[in-house]
Amino acid sequence: MRERLALTDGRAEALLRELRADPSIHEAVAISTCNRTELYLVVGDPVQAESAVLGVLARQAGTRPTELVGSIYSLRNCEVARHLYRVTAGLESMIVGEAEVQGQVSRAYELALGQRATGPLTNRLFRAALATGKRVRSETGLSAGRTSVASVAVDLAREAVGPLERRRALVIGAGETSEATARALHDHGVATIFVANRRRERARALAERFGGQVASFDALPSELEQVDIVVASTGSPHTILHAEELALVMQARGGRPLLLVDIAVPRDIDPAAGELPGLRLYDIDDLQARVARNRSVRTGEAVRAEAIVDEELRSFAAWLGSLEVLPTVAALREHGDAIAEQVLAENAGRWENLSERDLERVRAVARATVNRLLHEPTVRLKGMGADRRHARMQLLRELFGLEQAPAPEQRPGEPGEVHPLPLPRARRGG
Repeated sequence: MRERLALTDGRAEALLRELRADPSIHEAVAISTCNRTELYLVVGDPVQAESAVLGVLARQAGTRPTELVGSIYSLRNCEVARHLYRVTAGLESMIVGEAEVQGQVSRAYELALGQRATGPLTNRLFRAALATGKRVRSETGLSAGRTSVASVAVDLAREAVGPLERRRALVIGAGETSEATARALHDHGVATIFVANRRRERARALAERFGGQVASFDALPSELEQVDIVVASTGSPHTILHAEELALVMQARGGRPLLLVDIAVPRDIDPAAGELPGLRLYDIDDLQARVARNRSVRTGEAVRAEAIVDEELRSFAAWLGSLEVLPTVAALREHGDAIAEQVLAENAGRWENLSERDLERVRAVARATVNRLLHEPTVRLKGMGADRRHARMQLLRELFGLEQAPAPEQRPGEPGEVHPLPLPRARRGG
């Protein structure tokens, strides 16, 4: 399911356009990394929006919405900000503290900006999240050491084939993860060959940087016969290396073992290849298992990072709450006046003998009662501190059944709350 929902090859742009075409969705940002697909949305009607997005995700995955229900999660309001801050800081990553996720979140936000899919709330949310991620990396040691998928992949290779000096590696793909993998391989004395299809010039630049070579996809079978390690990390939506092809490669190798590390989502290498004699295949789930065994070493730094997230979250909550004070006060008074008018109308038949002057006095008493009842809550709302202001505003609106008023800096008709959509519940990853 995680692979079927990965946003590769322009699918993110298409998804954003489809989301923004729905009248219940006002702002949207889509994040898709090696181990997560998440949508951050500002919506009008949350129930309608979640239903619409469930349909969009189902079409993306080529499945029925009912099959997705058990694999999604939905957060709202400040819990959205907390989750995104943790993602950007690396606290939600498969490898806690990994550095790549900061750039991935940044590029997802830039893509949404380019698609004109963002707005006041998502702009503030993502800029704050990126600032939080930078703080965590500069003020804690969370990112020290082996903190990337690529570095752990190289560690697996070293354990599988022994010392990496004078080994030959084939890197399929020319993206950021491929670059990080090539750097880690180069640091261990590995001679690297790059293969890329549409990004051949990028592959050539990487080869020059790390003293490697470039090969074409047509030459892939012959290159596979010569190398010791293969690392696949492309954005292809389809399998690149099939078990049948790799079986022929293993025959041509004459019994020499071959290690394959597939860190792409969707997978680049047919999982059935792992059953071939002499071939060892690791995928993203194997890396996750490896990381889980060593996660405890970062516990102390993670606690410090969580404190930074909490501090930044309070700032965001204060900003979000400040947008809601005046609309909430106005809605509360409007609600009280409406109740008074309703009670007066319901009892109009009982006062047929009253003069118009006396009726106006009754109305004045009713309005004065409402004003006096709401005076203290109004004063307290306006003087409320930043601490949990947004949560308290939300509780007050729920208690009094107040409708959400638009925030001051939004366009008419836009909502004042952040409501992310249901997301695929993948294993934790970048």
